[in-house]
Amino acid sequence: MRPQFAATLLALSLAAPLGAGPAGAAPCGGSFSSFVRNFEVEAVAAGHARAAVQGFFRGARIDPKVLAADRAQGVFRKTFTEFSGALISRSRLVNGARNAKKYASVFARARRDYGVPKGILLAFWAFETDYGAVQGTFNTRNALVTLAHDCRRPNVFQPQLMAAITLYEKGEFDPQRTTGAWAGEIGMVQMLPKDILERGVDGDGDGKVTLKTSAPDAILSAAHTLSMLGWRPNQPWLVEVKVPASLDWAKTGLDHHYTPAQWAAMGVRARDGRLPGAGLPASILLPQGRKGPAFMVFPNYEVLFHWNKSFVYVTTAAYFATRLEGAPPFDKGHPAPQLNLGEMKALQRKLAARGHDVGAVDGILGRQTRQAVQAEQTRLGLPADAWPTRALLERL
Repeated sequence: MRPQFAATLLALSLAAPLGAGPAGAAPCGGSFSSFVRNFEVEAVAAGHARAAVQGFFRGARIDPKVLAADRAQGVFRKTFTEFSGALISRSRLVNGARNAKKYASVFARARRDYGVPKGILLAFWAFETDYGAVQGTFNTRNALVTLAHDCRRPNVFQPQLMAAITLYEKGEFDPQRTTGAWAGEIGMVQMLPKDILERGVDGDGDGKVTLKTSAPDAILSAAHTLSMLGWRPNQPWLVEVKVPASLDWAKTGLDHHYTPAQWAAMGVRARDGRLPGAGLPASILLPQGRKGPAFMVFPNYEVLFHWNKSFVYVTTAAYFATRLEGAPPFDKGHPAPQLNLGEMKALQRKLAARGHDVGAVDGILGRQTRQAVQAEQTRLGLPADAWPTRALLERL
């Protein structure tokens, strides 16, 4: 994966309200040197050694490329078939199988200790860094200090900057040499410093959590993270299904839940094998409407949104995990064409004008926009499959 593209995948996982930083934090914006001095005072007050704090910030600077990357996010406007086609390749499948075999004992430990299957861990490892090959070249200290100083999300990045100081004191972070994604993520599974402190696992037994060079550390840290986010052991997350043309489309979508047996009574069938998850709440997901691919998703699918908030990223990762576990390629179907960027923004403005919360008018068909689309389709008597069409745009 191209470094810029890999880093961009972080964008929606860091979504947070814009505005001032946490109470007592160094004021964002303004003079950078004043910000650094204020943060040094705050770090010492928090218990960090003055010499360590000064050493951490020595040579720190704003990185304009970080700010540019933070403001240039368009990859999530792709459809599911486009996005999955860009991320899922034969080489990633082959390398996934190779890594599954090479680290079989580590994946077995992840399954035993945290209940997370190898497919999910391999999928995130592949998408985040191509199994460690593309970890990002941004100086992590400078990336964090840039975003902590910027007033877009200081409440997200100032705690991460403080955590990086702790890692530095532990000997697990080099302010001059540690590199990663533009948003401060480090290592093979791209974790932020605070998450490394709270969820990192020493998988190889060397006494340190080194996500850049140790695959066992990265795999088990990712498994621990998903476990802490609510992953349910021995439960499914996603399975491809066939849906009948007579299905009540208003019952589809992530806000509607029925058991697999109830879906089966409505004519839903697994495309390969039997429907899993007996008794679990399950939703029918139609990423590109009733004429495109169809999946049944379970509570573990929802957990993945804590890793990344992008609908298309999460769905692609969840599907790729099933491929790595042996599932066949999905049926693309014949979905209606996607609205272009201008049409999507116009649609979002119309939905917002009708009282729907679609978030930012950004042309991205995210979860909130999908919910609003389905509500308006139902109101207008259109097939309520949450896939926006020009017919819907015209009716609005």
